[in-house]
Amino acid sequence: MRRFTRGAAALVLGTAFTASAVGQAPVAPPVTPPPPPAANAPLVPAVTPQAPEVRPTGVAATVNGQPIQEVEVYRQLKQFPPHTWEMARKEILAHLIENLLIDQYLTAIKVAADPKDVDGAIAEMKAELATAKPPKDYVKELAAMMITEAEFREAVVAQMKWEKFVKQQATDVELKKTFDGSPDVFDGTLVRARHILLTPGSDPAKVKEAEGKLRGIKQLVEQEAAKAVAALSPQQAADPLVREQTRIAEIEKAFSTCAKEYSVCPSKKEGGDLNYFPRSGAMVEPFAKAAYSVKPFEMTEVVTTEFGLHLILVTARKQGTPKRFEEVKEDVRLLYQMRLREAVIAQMKPTAKLSMSPAPTYPQQTAATAKP
Repeated sequence: MRRFTRGAAALVLGTAFTASAVGQAPVAPPVTPPPPPAANAPLVPAVTPQAPEVRPTGVAATVNGQPIQEVEVYRQLKQFPPHTWEMARKEILAHLIENLLIDQYLTAIKVAADPKDVDGAIAEMKAELATAKPPKDYVKELAAMMITEAEFREAVVAQMKWEKFVKQQATDVELKKTFDGSPDVFDGTLVRARHILLTPGSDPAKVKEAEGKLRGIKQLVEQEAAKAVAALSPQQAADPLVREQTRIAEIEKAFSTCAKEYSVCPSKKEGGDLNYFPRSGAMVEPFAKAAYSVKPFEMTEVVTTEFGLHLILVTARKQGTPKRFEEVKEDVRLLYQMRLREAVIAQMKPTAKLSMSPAPTYPQQTAATAKP
């Protein structure tokens, strides 16, 4: 299948992009064979019929007057266990809003998809479904995903517009600039870090208060490390290695304690530990950029991301092996595309007029959370 159809095709094939912070569905337990029926039991057990799945109605959000239908959220939401839907919905909706902002930007600068190419992509999709094992019916697959043919065509158009724009922008010159400016993205370097996350929302006063709290935590951690070093005996203090080991141990201990007490991230249970992550692809760009800008056992300044405010402590760094541009060109292209997406969103979002609707309660959620 051609690359530009995959994003839209994923909606039909059941592999749509998903929110990164939501855990996978739990693995089903081993199946235990049922006991043999009693002598007087019916040979065929009664089956309780399930109500057909109802397509959600209503508007989940509007972006500059353009609606995002609740069903668009639900298509992706149903991939997750119902007990995670409250968290998943927020991330899915945020992603859909960003996608719509990008599409509005592309429309404004007159990037368009050729209708013939759209027809060809859909025909290719139908052919792939027909030759799948077992074969799949295009119309039935759309119905199962609660997407109309018109809606699917819109998804293909949006994906093709984006692919066309990326192709226009991602020249070899631009890709080489990206490579030269980010060597640690492509050489396999990994960083390990702890963080403390606060989510003050958009209220300026609360944001300022949260920033002050994180700066206060940073100062406290540094003070605790300094006190531990000052408490060393004269003989221990004379050894630079002992002083540094003491500082490191106390910084990590104090930071971990504060993360457990103040952070709202699930990682607080591990003292904010996020384990190792690469420069690109695992964390949002502001977070990764800040973490890679400091040495092990140094803390960043307060970092703002779409998730809230962070204080980051880097605890280790594994240096990678330098690569040549030609070896990693496709990886460079992916990074360029990701940064291009972020740049468009950053340009569009500040002036966007957004309206969010309250989250509905789906029957599956009610059933999953009902007490026995």
